[in-house]
Amino acid sequence: MKRKVLSVLLSVTMLASLLTGCGSSSSSTEQAPEAAKEETAAAATEEAATEAPEGTLVYWSMWEATEPQGQAIKEAVDAYSAETGIPVQVEFKGRTGIREGLEPALAAGQQIDLFDEDIDRVNSAFGKYLMDLEELSASNDYEATANAGLMQACRDAGGGTLKSIPYQPNVFAFFYNQDLFDQAGITAVPTTWSEFLDVCQKLKDAGITPMTMDDAYATCLIGYHLGRLVGEDGVRAIVTEGKWDDPAVAQMAKDFEELASKGYFSELVGSNVWPAGQNSELAVGDAAMYLNGSWLPNEVKDIAGEDFNWGCFAYPALDGGKTGTESNNFGAQVYGINKDSKMGAEAFGLIMKITKGEYDQKLSEMSIGIPADSTNSEWPSLVACAKPVMDGSTNRYTWAVGVEANEDMTPIIKENFIKLIAGSCTADEFVQTMQDAAK
Repeated sequence: MKRKVLSVLLSVTMLASLLTGCGSSSSSTEQAPEAAKEETAAAATEEAATEAPEGTLVYWSMWEATEPQGQAIKEAVDAYSAETGIPVQVEFKGRTGIREGLEPALAAGQQIDLFDEDIDRVNSAFGKYLMDLEELSASNDYEATANAGLMQACRDAGGGTLKSIPYQPNVFAFFYNQDLFDQAGITAVPTTWSEFLDVCQKLKDAGITPMTMDDAYATCLIGYHLGRLVGEDGVRAIVTEGKWDDPAVAQMAKDFEELASKGYFSELVGSNVWPAGQNSELAVGDAAMYLNGSWLPNEVKDIAGEDFNWGCFAYPALDGGKTGTESNNFGAQVYGINKDSKMGAEAFGLIMKITKGEYDQKLSEMSIGIPADSTNSEWPSLVACAKPVMDGSTNRYTWAVGVEANEDMTPIIKENFIKLIAGSCTADEFVQTMQDAAK
């Protein structure tokens, strides 16, 4: 009963529902004031003047020291220093600290030997500072027990050269409530769109809301569908070149119009602001499915409870589509070594300590995440359901499968797609709005 009350209370606080049809919105993106940028750069230059003691390895981490990831990493760092005699200065900067402070600090020449962040951000935003790791990887036989798909993803992100090492893998897929599937008599996860529609109808017939969605992940839903039809390169062409007259767009819109018209989405999907859908609908058993990352079970575990029975399946394949269930948005946090570091080999040694064996397993257990070392076959129970999807992923989509590649269009796409799945706009209206907005 307490969960249901929580669900109602959270729902009442949502933003106003969408009463009007599709229409474009303003797409201005706020930029950090130049004064703030200069202040950040100045602070980094000032810090650069105070170098760590000679022979000390300096590591900037995206985690907070109090987070499970930070705690596990600190244990690995301490073990590394005890075994090698190499002092390590760990700076737990947090996500904001890394994203705002790392590039200015590197540009100012501050000693930073090792740093971590998301695979795409490290290889793009910080790419020019990265050391080539091919030789270090080969000489340490690093890839013998590494996830081959993630290592290839790092090479792809690095322009064909290994410049980062993955840890804390993740995969984006449909997570679902197995007990609700059992209640509806569903015995197998869907692999095709027709099977997916059948699953939705069985859930609906059993009085269960098939799926929900939050605003934060809406672009991932449209991205996956378009990606299945035309591949990520095709999705990027649509959003960056204004190719909204592509037949795939019309098919995608019609498919989601059908889902909305049949009542397969939650009634709150048009007004859900993250984390409303995952917390007050999926986690409490009011909706059966939710497209999200493998971090989801950990995020909602306190609400869902220990008895929540998790399931996971890849976004279904579409008839005539360019990619299938082998193509998924999977990735990881990654380590990069500063190309100007005088301690590249030592930094790689620390990477190995954290991403292999005992400490990779400890990091996985403490953070309820996927292990990076393939020999660590015991996954935490909450994310074990994602193993078949991760193991079967051989082609990597990036975030939202490229739908957010055009910053000017992203808010317009999101706003109107949410209207589409909420049933407050038709497929034809959605397509027309996108075409008009791209002009």
